[in-house]
Amino acid sequence: MQDHFFLPKIYPVKALKYLNKYLWKYKWYLILGILFTIISNLFGIIPAQLVRYALDLVIETLDIYYLFNGVSLQSEIYDIFAFSILLYGLLILLMALLKGIFLFLVRQTIIVMSRHIEFALKNDIYQHYQTLPASFFRKHSTGDLMARISEDVSNVRIYVGPALMYGINLLVLFVLVITYMVSVSPQLTFYVLLPLPVLSISVYVVNSMIMKRSQEIQKQLSALSTYVQEAFSGIRVIKSFVQEKHSFENFEKEAEIFKDKSLNLTKVDAFFYPVIIMLIGFSNILIIYVGGQEIISGRLTPGNITEFILYVNMLTWPVMALGWTTSQIQRAASSQTRINEFLNEKTTLVSEKNLVTQLEGGIRFQNVNFVYPDSGIQALQNFDLEIKPGETVAILGTTGSGKSTLAHLLCRLYDPTGGQILVDNVPMKDYDVHAYRRQIGYVPQDVFLFSDSIQNNVRFGTVDMPFERIEQAVKDADLYNNVKDFPQGYDTVLGERGITLSGGQKQRLSIARAIARDPKILVLDDCLSAVDTNTENIILNNMKRIMDQRTSVIISHRVSSAKLADKIVVLDEGKIIEQGTHAALMELNGAYKELYEKQLIAEEV
Repeated sequence: MQDHFFLPKIYPVKALKYLNKYLWKYKWYLILGILFTIISNLFGIIPAQLVRYALDLVIETLDIYYLFNGVSLQSEIYDIFAFSILLYGLLILLMALLKGIFLFLVRQTIIVMSRHIEFALKNDIYQHYQTLPASFFRKHSTGDLMARISEDVSNVRIYVGPALMYGINLLVLFVLVITYMVSVSPQLTFYVLLPLPVLSISVYVVNSMIMKRSQEIQKQLSALSTYVQEAFSGIRVIKSFVQEKHSFENFEKEAEIFKDKSLNLTKVDAFFYPVIIMLIGFSNILIIYVGGQEIISGRLTPGNITEFILYVNMLTWPVMALGWTTSQIQRAASSQTRINEFLNEKTTLVSEKNLVTQLEGGIRFQNVNFVYPDSGIQALQNFDLEIKPGETVAILGTTGSGKSTLAHLLCRLYDPTGGQILVDNVPMKDYDVHAYRRQIGYVPQDVFLFSDSIQNNVRFGTVDMPFERIEQAVKDADLYNNVKDFPQGYDTVLGERGITLSGGQKQRLSIARAIARDPKILVLDDCLSAVDTNTENIILNNMKRIMDQRTSVIISHRVSSAKLADKIVVLDEGKIIEQGTHAALMELNGAYKELYEKQLIAEEV
C-alpha cells in the first residue's frame, strides 16, 4: 500500500501477553500509578469548576455592585468580591500545584516500572541467547540479534511506560470529565465531543504515516551506519586501492536517500499540528454557538460555557495521545512478536542425565553423521574413530573435508545428526553441557579476542586464575617476548577483536587462553595457520609438554602440525581415507604422502 492509503500492517496484540508476568512482578508501581492518575485528574478538573464559580460570581456581583452605585456599601461589596476572586485564584493555584505533584508521582511509578521491565526483559533475552546452539547464530545476523535486544525492547518499554500512562490517563479523565459534563448539559456535551473522534482518527492515521516513515529512516540510518563502519574498518584497503573518491560517492548516495526520507517525514509533521488546531478550534466554536443559545434560553450560565471550553482543552491532549498510544501499541506488538520469535527458540543441546564428573579424555566416534541444519551440507559421513585418554591425534584434510565440524562436535556446539560420540565410554549427551565444556580447551580457527587486557583474555572464564599460570601459558604459546615489549605488558588493552595484535599474535594468545585453563581435552582447530614454520616449531615443542597426559586433537591442513601426533587421520569429504602413524602412512604411498611431499616442496621453495 502507498503511504497516503494510511492503514499500517496490524500486528496481533496477543503477543504482548508475554509482558503480563513483568506487569504482575511490578504490580505495585502500576496500582500506585493508577491511583496517582485519578488524584491528579481530580485536581485538574476542580479548577475548571472554580473558574465557573468565579465567572458567575463576577457577573452576579457586578450587577449588585452597580446597583449600589454612590452608596457607602458599594466599597464593602467590592472588598468581598475582591477577596472571593483572590481566594478562587489561590485555590486554582493550589490545585495546579497538587496536580503537578501527583503527575510527578505518576511518572515516578509507571515510567520507573517501564524501566524495570526494560531491564528485566533485556536480561532475559540476553540470557536466553546464551542458551541457544551455534546453529541459531549461523541463521541470524548479529545486527538482527542486537536490534531485537535494543530497538525492539525500547518499543516495548514505550508501550509499558508512556503509552500505558497516557492510556490510563485518557480513561480516567474521560470517565471524570464526561460524567460531569453530561450532568450539566447532555446536549452541549454531544456537540463538544463531536470533533474528538475525528481528531483521534486523524492523529492515528498521521501517527501511522509518521511511524512508517520513521522506520524507513531508521532502516536507512542503519544502512548508512553499516556502510560507514565498513568503510572505516577497511580504510587501509580503500587507501591502498585509491578508492577514497568512489567511497565518498557511495556515502553521498546513501546520505541523499536518508535526507529525502527525512524530508518526507518533515512534510507529514508540518501537516500534523495545523489539522489538530483546526479541529480543536471547531470544537470551541460549537461550544460557543450551542452554549450561547443555552445561555439565551436560561438553561446555562456563561461560567458553564467557560468550564466546557476548559474541559475540551483538557480532553484534547489525551485524545491526541489515543492515536499515538494506538500506534505505539501496534509498534510494541510488532516488536514483541519479533522478540517472542527468538524467545520461543529452544536449544537442542540438552543433557539427558546431567552427569558432572572428572574426564579421563577417552573419545569414541561411532558411525557419526552430521548435516548442517541451515545449509543442508553433509560434513561427516559414517565417521568412526577412537582416541585413547592422553593420546594426541592429528586430523588432516583439505578445505571442506569436515575437520572443523569435528572440533564443533567435540565441544558440543552441535550434536551429531546420526550415530553418537562417547567420552570415557559415556554418551556425550549424558554429561552436563557446561560441566563438560569447562574441561575442554578449544582454539578456534577464527580467533576471537575481547576488548580487554591481555591477561584478562588469557584468564577468560576463570576469575581466580593465578598470574603464574597466565605467564606460563603465554610462554608456552611463544608470546612472552611480544607481551614483554608492550609498554603496559600484560595490562595492554586490545582493540576491537584484538586488532592491536598481528594475525599470528592473535592465534598464539588464543592458544594461551585454551591451555591456561588446564583442560582434560585440548582441541586445536587449524590454530597455527597464521604463524611461520619456525614459530610453529617453537609452539609445537612447547605443546609437547602440555599435551603429555592430556587428550589432544590437532586439526590442520598443514602436515608439519601433525609431527607430535600419536596417530594421524586423513579426511576427505567427511570420510576417513587414511589413518595411522607418520611412518605407516608414508609407506602406504597414498594421500598423506602426496600431501606431505607437496608441502615439503612448497616450504623449500
